[in-house]
Amino acid sequence: MNRLNRRDFLKATGGAAAATMAATPGLTYAQMIGGGAPFGDYKALVCVFLFGGNDSFNMLVPRSNAEYNVYQTSRQNLAIAQADLLPINPLTSDGVDYGVHPAMASLQQLFDSGSAAFATNVGPLIEPTTRDQFFNQSVALPPQLFSHNDQQDQWLSLRGKSVSSTGWAGRMADLIRENVAAQQMATNASLFGNNMFQAADESVAYVMGPTGPDTFAYMSSDPSAGLLYEQGQAFGNIINAQYASLYERGFAEVQSRAIENAETVTAAITAAEDSGQITTAFPASQLGTQLRTVAHLIASRDLLQMERQIFFVATGGFDTHDNQNDDQPGLLANISESIAAFYAAMSSDLGIADEVTTFTQSDFGRTLTSNGDGTDHAWGGNQIIVGDAVVGQELYGTYPLLQIGGIDDVGGGRMIPTTSADQFAATLANWFGIPDNDLDIVAPHIDNFVQRDLGFMV
Repeated sequence: MNRLNRRDFLKATGGAAAATMAATPGLTYAQMIGGGAPFGDYKALVCVFLFGGNDSFNMLVPRSNAEYNVYQTSRQNLAIAQADLLPINPLTSDGVDYGVHPAMASLQQLFDSGSAAFATNVGPLIEPTTRDQFFNQSVALPPQLFSHNDQQDQWLSLRGKSVSSTGWAGRMADLIRENVAAQQMATNASLFGNNMFQAADESVAYVMGPTGPDTFAYMSSDPSAGLLYEQGQAFGNIINAQYASLYERGFAEVQSRAIENAETVTAAITAAEDSGQITTAFPASQLGTQLRTVAHLIASRDLLQMERQIFFVATGGFDTHDNQNDDQPGLLANISESIAAFYAAMSSDLGIADEVTTFTQSDFGRTLTSNGDGTDHAWGGNQIIVGDAVVGQELYGTYPLLQIGGIDDVGGGRMIPTTSADQFAATLANWFGIPDNDLDIVAPHIDNFVQRDLGFMV
C-alpha cells in the first residue's frame, strides 16, 4: 500500500483552499541558506508571464541599416518601419543600433534611465546548441519544442527532459523556508491562479485574485449581517470541532488556514490602500490591476514581516497567428505602461526600487516569417528586466542576426536561443539570496553553461 504524505493529502482534500496555506515544516533539501537565520533585508521578484508567445523580435529591433534590412526581409509585412522604432542607447555596444516598438515609450524611458535591461535571445536549453547540432540531433533538446503547454512548463520549471512537479520559484522558496519562518504570508504569491512556477515540494504558494483574496461567499464575521453572520458562525463551529479522523482534521485545518490567510492578506491590502502610500496611477488592464495589488502587498511588507517574496502575474493574447499588426501594439503598450507604473510605485511611492525586480517570461518567441496575417510558434526571444538592482541600459546575451536560414534559424525564423532560461533564472536567484552552490537546485542545467550568472543584477 502506498503511503499518502502530508502534501499529497492536503492537495487531495484541500483543493484550491490548500493553495492558500502558509508554508509547512520539514524542508527536504540538505542545503539551507544561512542555517535558518533571517535575511535581515527585503527583496522581491515579480514574474510577468506573457501567455501565448510574445513576438519579442518586434519588441526589440535592430535599427542599423544592414541589420534592419535583414530584419525587414525576414519579417515581410510584419516589419516595424525603421523610422518608427524608438531608439535606445545601450552603454555597451555590439556594433548595432537598436530600438523598441513604437508602442513602448515607457519602456524606452526606463531603459535609457538605467532602470531596465534586455536579456536577448533567451529560451529553454539543456546544453549549448548550434544549428548543426540541432539538425544532427547530437545534443539533448527540451521535448516538444514549439508547443504552448510544454514550453510554458519549460520556462516555469526548467525541467529539461526530466519529469518535474516543481517550479524554480517553488524550489527557491523551499531553500529559504527556515530563513523566512516569521513571515505572515507565503514567500510565493500568485495573482493569476495556480502555476508550475511556484509549485514546490514543501512550500505552498498563496493564490488570490487580481485585486486580492476572494472572500468566502455567504458568510460574515459581522454580527449585524444577520443570516450571513449565522452561517459564518456555523461554519466556524464545523471547522473548529474535534475530529477523530486524520482526514477530517486535515480538511478542517486547510479551511481554517484559508480563512485566516484571506483575512490577513485582505487586511494588509486594505491598510496599504488606506495609507495612501501608492499614488501612481496604473493601467486599468488585467496586468495593471494585478501589479497594483502587488504594489499594495509590498507596501505592507513590514506589517506582514516579509523578507522575501516572489509574485506571479500574467496576461495573455500573445498567440498572434492572426491580426498581429492590429493586436501587437496594444499588447506591447500594456506591458510597457503596466511595468513602468509598477516601477514608479516602487521608486517614487515606496523608495525601494533597488529591492524589487520585475522580469518577463513567455512561452517562446515567434517565427520571423509571416503566415500572411501573423506568426507561428518559435523558440528564442527577448525578455525584460526592470528595477534599480538591475545593471540597466544594457543588452545581455547575443542578439541574433534575424536572417531566414541563418546561423541561428532552425526553420521559418525560429531562433535557437543563445542564452538559456537556466542562466536567466540563476542570475535572478543569485540576487534573491540563493548561493552559487545551490543554483543547480533552482536551475538544474546551469552546470552545462560556462556563464552561470549573466551579470544583469547588482
